[in-house]
Amino acid sequence: MKIIDTHCDALYKLQIAKRGKQSLPLTFRNSDELDTNFNRLKRGNHFAQFFALFLEPDIPSYEKWGYLMEQIDLFHSEVLAKNPEMVHIKKWDDFNHLEDGQIGAVLALEGADAFGNDLIKLRQLYREGVLYIGLTWNNANLCADGAGEPRGGGLTLLGKEVVQLNNENKVFTDVSHSTVKGFWDILELSEYPIASHSNVRALCDHPRNLYDNQIEAMFKKNGLIHVVFNPPFLKKDSETATITDVIQHIDYLCSLGGVKQIGFGSDFDGIFYYVDQLENAAHYENLINELLKHYKEEEVRGFAYQNFLNNRPGCS
Repeated sequence: MKIIDTHCDALYKLQIAKRGKQSLPLTFRNSDELDTNFNRLKRGNHFAQFFALFLEPDIPSYEKWGYLMEQIDLFHSEVLAKNPEMVHIKKWDDFNHLEDGQIGAVLALEGADAFGNDLIKLRQLYREGVLYIGLTWNNANLCADGAGEPRGGGLTLLGKEVVQLNNENKVFTDVSHSTVKGFWDILELSEYPIASHSNVRALCDHPRNLYDNQIEAMFKKNGLIHVVFNPPFLKKDSETATITDVIQHIDYLCSLGGVKQIGFGSDFDGIFYYVDQLENAAHYENLINELLKHYKEEEVRGFAYQNFLNNRPGCS
């Protein structure tokens, strides 16, 4: 069954290796250190993979745009140029033109820190094909507070302007790292909300997960929630988890009316702990096979890729 995964941090790992913080360089084609290398995407039957642009918060502000551009360059030089089967998805209609054997590669932004208050830079990211934008990672920036910011504030005027620009460009606004107040600010303004990698707070009380009223509001607004495979987001204070734990979150989301708005956002290459038998992108079949024991094939196909395609901007 085809897979669309809306979040991985392979570009961040490639950048760390390039900058010499690792003993050997990484090759996107087959480096074992990459959970989402090409060979694993192929074995996992991926239809498309979203690649997050993520910057560590301690990078000086004046260097952040350069770091971001370097990751985009790695996307072009390491992911696309060296792997002709990887096809750059720059607009939503491009999904319709993927051929057998091809895998869509999509850019996403995790945190607005790199463009600061420079909307010319934001427009450049739209032109690069960034198709969802999360205003924050866990820290605060000029657009909003992140999920780890004790203040817990919402969107600034700049942040609200960015959401409006996302709407105009038919780009998702990602709520996965938002504060509770930031979430509601985004949901009020966004025409295309997504939680690219979040779980259920009622099952695992973690700031990165969503409360029931948030989940219900997302589904009411036709938003997507993509389940993340990070054990601490599946079981509170746990470094281990099973596929059964993942399915419990899917079950709960379905009970709140989300059977047609659920997907997967693994967070591979951005996590340190793994779900048993779901340790990298090649192992998706284990999850799909288990889901088929609980759900109709049409519903599982929805979780795997069809819900995303049905609810992408311009298609709902």
